[in-house]
Amino acid sequence: MGRMPVRRSFQLARISGIRIGVGISWFLILGLVIALFTPSLHEELGGSTTTAYLVTVAVALSFFLSLILHELGHAHVARRNGIPVMGIELWALGGFTRTGPMPSPGAQLRVAGAGPLVTLVLALVCIGAGDELASTHRLFAVARGGEVATPAVVWLGWVASLNVLVLLVNLIPAFPLDGAQIAHALVWRRTGDRNRATRGVGRTGQVFGALLGGAGIAGLMTLPGMAEAGGMLAVMGLFVYQSATAAVLQGTVNQRIQQLKVADVMDTEPVTIPAETGLLDAQERFFTRYRWPWFAVVDPTRRFLGVVRSERIDAEIAAGRPALPVSDVLEENLAIRIEQDQPLESLLRSEGLGRLGAMVAVDADGVLQGVVTVAQIRQALRPAGV
Repeated sequence: MGRMPVRRSFQLARISGIRIGVGISWFLILGLVIALFTPSLHEELGGSTTTAYLVTVAVALSFFLSLILHELGHAHVARRNGIPVMGIELWALGGFTRTGPMPSPGAQLRVAGAGPLVTLVLALVCIGAGDELASTHRLFAVARGGEVATPAVVWLGWVASLNVLVLLVNLIPAFPLDGAQIAHALVWRRTGDRNRATRGVGRTGQVFGALLGGAGIAGLMTLPGMAEAGGMLAVMGLFVYQSATAAVLQGTVNQRIQQLKVADVMDTEPVTIPAETGLLDAQERFFTRYRWPWFAVVDPTRRFLGVVRSERIDAEIAAGRPALPVSDVLEENLAIRIEQDQPLESLLRSEGLGRLGAMVAVDADGVLQGVVTVAQIRQALRPAGV
């Protein structure tokens, strides 16, 4: 449900090329659910404990399949809108679909709404099938009045109930739930400002999370018989509040990114190596002194020529070529240069920043103007007062 950060998971399957992963926490929750719910289903079913156990396992696995179908709904619509899908992850409290950025509020609205629509259809199908099988058409009250339900009716009733619960909870407008994604798309469409929408929906989620957590704490303190429910509400409130706070921060950072250019964050006096410097001299004066893995190399006019790496220099010296100029061992094809007037957003998407941890900023003539490191970007985007 919703969009969450990447977690470590095991690959469960691939459907249409989409990786479906499951976190270890889900297996723990599965065992806990089976242990807690088997007695309740035994009371509804009567008969042997083994039957109740098997029905409980079927309910848990069916609900697990429902979550996968929910996320595949997001993934399918995302692909139809030209949005890349990196995978689906399932964890203790639900699941999330990892997609590329949403290109428009309309696309986000369609993708966010697809999952709840799938869940609604699944709930209706289970309700309809259960009503057909239940002789009294009391799918959600089959154990009343001494009536013992059949395993199929109990299975359908529980799967329907769980999907209805997922649907209702998931439509709450608090990140990372789909309700927040839908609200975000609507606010984005109305205001035309993605970051403003993120902050607005995030603040709404903060209020909701605080109220939910407060209700849980109040239940713990005043209703001893509802301690478990109160504790669960408090945990959910904390989870929602933290996710909403992260969304508010994300909106603020994204707005800051849009306002900056590469020239605003670069170091305008970086250490560079002149092209005519010998390898042994470069090793002693630069690599040994600064202990950096690579340096930018410039000609006498400070035009950027490429980068030289420590391991390449070490290899050439070991091969008996210490007098070679660094210009002879350059790595010229690395995607490490960017023009200084480019927006910071372009820099963040660059391949070189991820591979080498920095980018070389040049002007229109290729003259080196500065170097931008990941640390400098973090400092520039850090909220005021932090």
